Amino acid sequence: MVEEKKVAPIGIWTAVKPFVNGGASGMLATCVIQPIDMIKVRIQLGQGSAASVTTTMLKNEGIGAFYKGLSAGLLRQATYTTARLGSFKMLTAKASEANDGKPLPLYQKALCGLTAGAIGACVGSPADLALIRMQADNTLPLAQRRNYTNAFHALYRISADEGVLALWKGCGPTVVRAMALNMGMLASYDQSAEYMRDNLGLGETSTVVGASAVSGLCAAACSLPFDFVKTQIQKMQPDAQGKYPYTGSLDCAMQTLKSGGPLKFYTGFPVYCVRIAPHVMMTWIFLNQITKFQKNIGM
Repeated sequence: MVEEKKVAPIGIWTAVKPFVNGGASGMLATCVIQPIDMIKVRIQLGQGSAASVTTTMLKNEGIGAFYKGLSAGLLRQATYTTARLGSFKMLTAKASEANDGKPLPLYQKALCGLTAGAIGACVGSPADLALIRMQADNTLPLAQRRNYTNAFHALYRISADEGVLALWKGCGPTVVRAMALNMGMLASYDQSAEYMRDNLGLGETSTVVGASAVSGLCAAACSLPFDFVKTQIQKMQPDAQGKYPYTGSLDCAMQTLKSGGPLKFYTGFPVYCVRIAPHVMMTWIFLNQITKFQKNIGM
């Protein structure tokens, strides 16, 4: 009986560890990337180039403006990244078992990434909406500002003013964007790491950094068009007659394509790439270091 009680917690920790490690690594990365993310959102909202947005924010709002929405960003990582990285590890482990322990082909990794992205997006959509609303609040006229104090206040206000289901406004494009991002991020990391380790003979540090860089670039290239549509949907406000500018993500995409052409979807790509790639890289690096630390202490 004593031995059975000792075994149970180990099994529970083994099951939840991928989720805990994933969430922790994402939150640490967000603390570093938050200012770049804020600039990216302001660019997509049409406030100018990276340099002009940065200058205007520093002059009018101060350095604290770059960290507005940090609580929502951390909440998003605690939900979204916890779910997607944990799910991906579980899905690839199950697929590897079914493949007799052999390395998974790229298409199976991509399918696992798509599935993990969808799961994470559904769980993290409310926090993602709160983050977008907090970051866009200062761009609105004074009469329309909500003046959110933190992520939980934003979630409360959205629920009270628009209904609980409004927390999942834009969930469709959020899920699609997350599926594209995670297909690029997760599958490319595993594939690149295997190639760099097995074919190029790189060491652990070089493999992690190199695979993380490839992963970040693939994630940015795959997800920006969906991120652009998602941002437009989540920030839209009704006019005086209560009509929204877009009826949905498809309508937003069609109007954007008609007015600005295909390249309009890649508005802010340099900043987006600079934001996504380092966040992805640091997430993987933090995850590697957390895992290594746990092995060293026998967890």
